[in-house]
Amino acid sequence: QVQLIESGGGLVQAGGSLRLSCTGTGRTFSNYAMGWFRQAPGKEREFVAAISWTSDNTRYADSVKGRFTASRDNAKNTVYLQMNSLKPEDTAVYYCAADWYFNQIATSPKYWGQGTQVTVSS
Repeated sequence: QVQLIESGGGLVQAGGSLRLSCTGTGRTFSNYAMGWFRQAPGKEREFVAAISWTSDNTRYADSVKGRFTASRDNAKNTVYLQMNSLKPEDTAVYYCAADWYFNQIATSPKYWGQGTQVTVSS
């Protein structure tokens, strides 16, 4: 089992940048594929990005391609989401998630963090 804690959210102007972090507990953190999701008010939670345990594979939602980058540092048990060129429609609670399988991380990951708020003002 792994516990996930997100940080780095906040308020930023449109066009700005933020970097989210997600730190996991447990010695097997490096074996998990990791994902990022978000949920805006009144909307369903949606997939944002995923990264395999080796960092060899990444996947992004079309809405964030070219603007967001997922990365990880297994030595620090941490995964990151670098968000550039932020738009007001990126405003949401962002969650990180973990699963053993990269092919499953975008649909039904097993473990979830508690979320961190990102607000982009226009």
